[in-house]
Amino acid sequence: MAETLTTWLAERGIPDWLIPFLVSILPLVELRGGIIAARLLGMELWKAIWVCIIGNIIPIPFILLFIDKIFAWIKKHNVPGLCKFVVYLENKSMNKSETMEKGEFYFLMFFVGIPLPGTGAWTGSLIAVLRRIKLKKAVPAILLGICIASAIMCTICYGFPELFVKLFA
Repeated sequence: MAETLTTWLAERGIPDWLIPFLVSILPLVELRGGIIAARLLGMELWKAIWVCIIGNIIPIPFILLFIDKIFAWIKKHNVPGLCKFVVYLENKSMNKSETMEKGEFYFLMFFVGIPLPGTGAWTGSLIAVLRRIKLKKAVPAILLGICIASAIMCTICYGFPELFVKLFA
């Protein structure tokens, strides 16, 4: 998906540095896709890391601060199709709430940090809001998760030997 999106954006004359940034903002692909896009475009490692991390961070405050208000509006106005989905998400997030409370910081950090489909900063922020995790706990966990995901994806995309040489040369 990141490959196709990168090609599509490049064909439209989007500057090379902006493509990984835009891919990193998008839900589902996020930073993971942004790092792949940066590598496909031949972007330098450090530039790729910063562009993708900044792109992935931008949506987080909006989700953390406003998604509950959006969900409340959807439920109040009984928006067709979305209302049932919002109620489902809220109910799903409360499952096993007692067992997760003790380790919610680490859960959130590793959930965001493990580069698998459906995980990432967007979903982690949504989980934080739905589980009513305080901002002072959620924000650092999500940011650390983004750093973990960045390290994993850079190692996968740029290769460990190349990454090691560039970091310590």
